[in-house]
Amino acid sequence: MSKPRVGITTLICLIASFSAFADMGIDERINLATKPFADAVAGAVFSSFAVAGVQIPFVLVWLIAAAIIFTFYFKFINLRAFKHGFELVRGDYYDPESAGEVTHFQALATALSGTVGLGNIAGVAVAVSLGGPGATFWMILAGFLGMSSKFTECTLGVKYRDELPDGTVSGGPMYYLTKGLAEKGAGFAKLGKLLAVMFAIFCVGGSFGGGNMFQANQSFAQVVNVTGGDTGWLADKGWLFGLIVATLVGLVIMGGIKGIARVTSKIVPFMAVTYVTAGLAIIFMNYSMIPEAIGAIIDGAFTAEGISGGVIGVLFQGFKRAAFSNEAGIGSAAIAHSAVQTNRPVTEGFVALYEPFVDTIVVCTITALVIIITGTWDPSIDPGAGVQLTSTAFESAFSWFPWVLTVAVVLFAFSTMISWSYYGLKAWTFLFGENRFTDITYKLLFLFFVVVGSSMQLGSVIDFSDAMIFAMAFPNLLGCYFLLPVVKKELDEYWADYKSGKLVKTRVS
Repeated sequence: MSKPRVGITTLICLIASFSAFADMGIDERINLATKPFADAVAGAVFSSFAVAGVQIPFVLVWLIAAAIIFTFYFKFINLRAFKHGFELVRGDYYDPESAGEVTHFQALATALSGTVGLGNIAGVAVAVSLGGPGATFWMILAGFLGMSSKFTECTLGVKYRDELPDGTVSGGPMYYLTKGLAEKGAGFAKLGKLLAVMFAIFCVGGSFGGGNMFQANQSFAQVVNVTGGDTGWLADKGWLFGLIVATLVGLVIMGGIKGIARVTSKIVPFMAVTYVTAGLAIIFMNYSMIPEAIGAIIDGAFTAEGISGGVIGVLFQGFKRAAFSNEAGIGSAAIAHSAVQTNRPVTEGFVALYEPFVDTIVVCTITALVIIITGTWDPSIDPGAGVQLTSTAFESAFSWFPWVLTVAVVLFAFSTMISWSYYGLKAWTFLFGENRFTDITYKLLFLFFVVVGSSMQLGSVIDFSDAMIFAMAFPNLLGCYFLLPVVKKELDEYWADYKSGKLVKTRVS
């Protein structure tokens, strides 16, 4: 029996078994069982220190510091290579004979589908509400700096990937932490192996949390919101919604990275254009308020009157949500980009620059402007009401938009889940080996957590999601610091060839 058929058959058995135990009280039972663990993990990862009365998690400083250092180390590569990155995305230098499984565009679409999602919709609403309009400024800055982090980790992902006999590839922090640091000597080899294992464990947890349960939870919340709310038929049937989504996700992820890339390369442009177009429509419908909104963003970033924690509180909200949304420095995107067809690792670093740009600087900014212009941001917001607040903002201009947003939310969540299933799978097989059994085992666990996420209360989902994803940054960025000279060598050699016209252009503009 073929691998996809085995997986689908087992998936049907899993769904049938889960349904047999489903009843009206399953949502609450799942939440009660998982909340203590989620709370413990979050407390460990988000250890913090106080600045101006605001508790700042050390991991956030770790991410931002790295982004700043990388930006200066590579002499603002986020600006210098922006044009060339676009040339690579559209296929100007594509070589179909290169090792790898997907094109530059497909790799970018897959990675974007893992980042452009509910963080752009729900997370931005929470950041603007708790931090005021000024949080938008810090989100944009974090996105700009994060471009350099993406460049670094994605270049390393391709540089140290494993090319398997069947033509598939496996890459990401697990591989550049082991192989890259091993080049520096025996002591570094041991450190690299330890960091790689740590990263892989966190990545598996992140794939079950932020890449899965958070997505399923928020998309279910929006579906409930437009189908009757708390009194609607679906209100207490998160498990049913999860079973349906798990089935659809399962049909895609059984096809591997090529199947995922085919789906995401179609879904991502469609959903991004739909969402951005609607946001721009509202902004231009209220064009007279744009100067006022921009003024509020700039003033709020540096004055923050009436906001808890003042400027530090605003900065914290903006940076935190930007980091969770674009995942720069986390290392996850390097796994998807490693599958690209190229013989020059740094080319995928250039392509990766577009992730934080599209995710944070474009999509997050549009969401924030809509919320600010419509005046729907609420300082007393429950962090679990992010999607509903964004929906209210769009509904103020288009009464029918909650339905459109529901479709967008489900598509965002779906694409994020299938991308994160690949990230988690590569981490899982790094830990347990590349074979059919480990492959199927991980995928079934991932699909099970789709159902769990749909059934849990959001507080536990957010705590666990943020903790596991942010934890990946510790081993990833530590390794990146040691490997910066490797990236610089790749960059200098390629940039010299590019500037001298030695590169072969396969597509004429």
